[in-house]
Amino acid sequence: MDYIQAIILAIIEGITEFLPVSSTGHMIIASSFFGIAHDDFTKLFTIVIQLGTILSVVILYFKRFFQTIDFYFKLLIGFIPAVVLGLLLSDFIDGLLENPITVAISLIIGGVILLKVDEWFTPKEETEVVKEINYVTAFKIGLFQCLAMIPGVSRSGASIVGGMSQKLSRTTAAEFSFFLAVPTMLGATVKKCYDYYKAGFVLSDEQVNLLIIGNVVGFIVAMIAIKSFIGFLSKNGFKLFGYYRIVAGIAVLLIHFFVQKLTII
Repeated sequence: MDYIQAIILAIIEGITEFLPVSSTGHMIIASSFFGIAHDDFTKLFTIVIQLGTILSVVILYFKRFFQTIDFYFKLLIGFIPAVVLGLLLSDFIDGLLENPITVAISLIIGGVILLKVDEWFTPKEETEVVKEINYVTAFKIGLFQCLAMIPGVSRSGASIVGGMSQKLSRTTAAEFSFFLAVPTMLGATVKKCYDYYKAGFVLSDEQVNLLIIGNVVGFIVAMIAIKSFIGFLSKNGFKLFGYYRIVAGIAVLLIHFFVQKLTII
């Protein structure tokens, strides 16, 4: 991985992490295009730069993030399903991280769901996250979030749809999804760093610099993306994201099979 690739991947992460389009899926597609998807450092990079994006949540929602102990217990309850399944399916998930076909299919299926989600669930008026979400609701949203372990299934999209299925408004569901991202992504980063170290890999000075740049770029871009997304979502819903996912998924399939056919010839 060079610096240009790192910056591009970080921009993709910052834009897509909190949109219902799958940041992991987009980074797999981009890293596959660069020819670095199979590299162990690339897999580490795509996880660790999430630290920059979750910091943007803490900064943007500073007053609302630092709330009562009850609020943090709800985040913990929502985080538990990801911990359990993440530990059980770690090796399986790593294998999927190299497969753009899995991403493409997930993008298309998720896109169809987003086209219908506004019809399935009637948005409520906005309320404060901490007041409207109880422990059972937080746990159910956490279960939905686990679907994002499949590359191409958006973490934010899955958890937002999960929140709306529990009769939360779009904005309330989206904001809880942002908050839930903090322990989830922090936990994923710690786990990935531990696995990388346990496998005997050591970061070079250049790789450390790449991680620093990736986090800084991801942080800046995510700040802009979050503020833009909340305003757009409350007014327009999910259909545009649904159409985008379907088109992107079909494009990935066409490119993959076209390139594969050329290779065979």
